[in-house]
Amino acid sequence: MSQKKAVVNQDWVESAASPPAFSAMRSERRGASHALAKAVSLHLDGKPAEALQELYAAIERGEKDAEIYSALGHIHFQLGQFEEAGNSYWKLLQLEPAHRTASFNLAVCLEKLGRWEEASEKFNRSLEADPQRSEAFLGIGICHLQLGRLETALEAFDKCLNQTPSQEAALFGKAVTLQLAGRLDEAGDLYRRILKKNPRSEDSLVNLISIDMARKDSDRVRETAEQLLAVRPGSATALEGLAAAAFSRGDHEAAARFCFRLVETSPGHFEGWFNLGVAHQKAGRFTDAAQAYAKAALLREDAPQVHMNLGIVHQELGDLPQARKSYERAIALDPSQTAAKWNLALVLEQSGEADAAEDLYDRLLAGNPDWQEARFRQGYLRLQRGDFRGSIDAFERCLALNSAWLEARLNLGIAYWKVGDRAEARRAFEHVLAAQPDCVDALRGLAALALEAEDDRAALDLHTRLIGLGEKSAELYYNTGLLQQKSGSMDEAVRLYRKAVNAQPDFAEAFLNLGHALKSLGQEDEARDCWRKALEFKPELAHGYFEPATA
Repeated sequence: MSQKKAVVNQDWVESAASPPAFSAMRSERRGASHALAKAVSLHLDGKPAEALQELYAAIERGEKDAEIYSALGHIHFQLGQFEEAGNSYWKLLQLEPAHRTASFNLAVCLEKLGRWEEASEKFNRSLEADPQRSEAFLGIGICHLQLGRLETALEAFDKCLNQTPSQEAALFGKAVTLQLAGRLDEAGDLYRRILKKNPRSEDSLVNLISIDMARKDSDRVRETAEQLLAVRPGSATALEGLAAAAFSRGDHEAAARFCFRLVETSPGHFEGWFNLGVAHQKAGRFTDAAQAYAKAALLREDAPQVHMNLGIVHQELGDLPQARKSYERAIALDPSQTAAKWNLALVLEQSGEADAAEDLYDRLLAGNPDWQEARFRQGYLRLQRGDFRGSIDAFERCLALNSAWLEARLNLGIAYWKVGDRAEARRAFEHVLAAQPDCVDALRGLAALALEAEDDRAALDLHTRLIGLGEKSAELYYNTGLLQQKSGSMDEAVRLYRKAVNAQPDFAEAFLNLGHALKSLGQEDEARDCWRKALEFKPELAHGYFEPATA
């Protein structure tokens, strides 16, 4: 979830620092008094532009009364024309350097313009005229907060609160400062103090949600978000908070609902679409997730994580070309995206592009030689393409990092078998079998080695164990039948050959040897039927004159 940054609520500035109403007109110059009076009348009639014209006309006539500049500053400020208001108060200070409010009002204008250093200086100067003016300390605190001077800001807020302990704006400013300083508990207490008196303080609720999210307090996030939603229905921050709380408790259905409400009210909310995709993805709705991520990608095409997640859901949906495209886009945006490279390599494998996948695993391992999973895939692909020595090297390195990795040891055994090192192959298979006695693949490997070594007793035992574990392949039945036949157990051999041809009806060699076994039991008619079937499925067997086939 995206988190809101702590933001100072500056609405207080306009009300606390708005220039005071026009002071009584004390000008000794009759012209100035007339101009002020007319300007006041126009202002009272809701004609601020005409009032400004009157005042500027007076200045053009040479009237330099301080009250004219004070009035100009007041009207410009009300109109939101802070540059012009500031210029008026600056000229007022030229006329009356000790003016009671000019420095303060100029500071407010500078603060509105984001000129924090200058504003701070003017707020400090205003204290010379009125040392007890709490709003000046408030302004100083805001300026230093904006400049990142947190300790100085705290001092100023405390001075303001010493004079007016219930000043909400100062409490809020101090809370924000503490939050930015990482003093979250103190900041949270202040926000709750504000909310106790003003439950509708949206900014306090927003920042409190941010604090609770940082502390991973999902219950409080939900509570505060619900309070904010009551104050501001459709609040994006509230819906984000509720979604975050739902994610935290693993309620992906609720998270999806809140995220959907968020994008309904704010269609351009990138985080809303992204998190909606996450919620759908975690709930297993990959098509919906893909649609949400696609919306997020339209809003922020250069966000690599969006393309990464799009790749994942497309891969889950079996759309490998689109998954590949998404992963490649994520990598183009952020070449350090190792997870995207890993997933892309898996997609390449699934797509039958083994060479490209192996090349990508090689590059991943160049940057991270101890990445066990990548090393395993490298070894597996080398094994598949016949690079058995390279495969052995990869699997040995896997086991150096994790000696208990049975799958790596099993494949190591296969690789050793392929290069003719039966002793190392047997050692690897036996190691696996010692740790996992029912490992079918290790039993198969040992059975194959026993057949090659013509150790019929061991081979028969291993084949029998495989059948006992539920293995039912035609080849297994056939080889076990051969071993039983060689040991003289003809009835058992017949039973196994029958299982072989039932599993694979066109298994010519099984019919051939079934015929020989039946003949030895005196069942010559059925034996001939079996040989006919063998010849039907594989005519070239006639050249062997129906000699028993081998394993």
